[in-house]
Amino acid sequence: MTHYALVPAFNEEKNIEEVILRLRKHKNVNVIVVDDGSTDATPQIVKKMGTVLVRHETNKGKGEAINSGFNFILKNYPKTKYVVVIDADMQYLPEEAMKLLKPLEDGKADFVTGYRDWSEVPFRHRLGNFVWRKFFNILFGTDFKDTNCGYIALTRNAMKKVKRALHGGYIIENSVFIEAIKNNFRIKQVPVTVVYKRKSGVVRGIRIVFGVFIFILIEGLKFRLGIKD
Repeated sequence: MTHYALVPAFNEEKNIEEVILRLRKHKNVNVIVVDDGSTDATPQIVKKMGTVLVRHETNKGKGEAINSGFNFILKNYPKTKYVVVIDADMQYLPEEAMKLLKPLEDGKADFVTGYRDWSEVPFRHRLGNFVWRKFFNILFGTDFKDTNCGYIALTRNAMKKVKRALHGGYIIENSVFIEAIKNNFRIKQVPVTVVYKRKSGVVRGIRIVFGVFIFILIEGLKFRLGIKD
């Protein structure tokens, strides 16, 4: 059974080759890269490696990149049942892709996300994620260990359903998660390794935390009140 690893990428010439090579270690996983209008050598490297490339001529954001990848898979690979999505920045380990795909293969889940060991996460990120996770679980009546992990895997049917929720920015993970809940998907979480390389400024960090929090609050209240989009 062949699965696909979908890799949204923007200016990742330093990492994209390594991501592809490490994903290829999984014998039953093929790689598709969605280049989101990179201005560096990312698309050239992908082509040189003989990897399937979907390209945006201009930068549209991660949500649109994932959406393009889902549409490409749904149209061109009708027999593909499962897809894992991993960022190109090496924050998550390509070797762990099968950990997310396994619950789908075993028929135990429709939607799988990773959950991070919070001791591996810098305090500034840990604090923001604590606030998001706490309010998410209260508002949606859940008990998830992580509600903002970008390492996910899902079935073909789930792909079709969550496409509408692919918003931009840092709310992508929450918006897809919420769509999975609304569709009564069987959701499973598996532990994943996380490596933080990039640092965000204090002001930007506060803006991100506040923006995601407001999104969770609004969507959570709508969910509680039974308000449909």
